[in-house]
Amino acid sequence: MAPKIAMKKLDIILRRSPHGHPIPQRRVLKALGLRRVRQCVVRNDHPSIRGMINKVSHLLEVRPHAS
Repeated sequence: MAPKIAMKKLDIILRRSPHGHPIPQRRVLKALGLRRVRQCVVRNDHPSIRGMINKVSHLLEVRPHAS
């Protein structure tokens, strides 16, 4: 069996409310698992996640996961 490669992780924090923003942006936040302001989720650093972050970057703070 091949050894697993450790993926980099990102801390994604919702800094601004999605209230008043378009519904597609709200759906991206829901897909990321963010519901409340100041909520933090940890996700793998993957191109699809990076694309989602790019769509709502004005509402988020992103930093490398400290582990």
